[in-house]
Amino acid sequence: MAEKDAAPVAGMSFEAALAELEKVVGRLESGEVPLEESIALYERGAELRGHCDEKLKAAEARVAEITRGPDGTTGARPVDIP
Repeated sequence: MAEKDAAPVAGMSFEAALAELEKVVGRLESGEVPLEESIALYERGAELRGHCDEKLKAAEARVAEITRGPDGTTGARPVDIP
């Protein structure tokens, strides 16, 4: 994916950002990317990773809020998986 064609990271879902991050890592690991493009890919990857981290932290906060007990403490509760 060329840098100019890249979708804005801020509006991406976690899944979309993770999928693109996996592609970026794959391209970097291939060793077939010119230096300047490697640098741009690395920067994009760092941005995607940060976005994924933020999304995970937000999800963890939501789960903690859901599992907060009446006394305000949080704790792990079993999750019913269908």
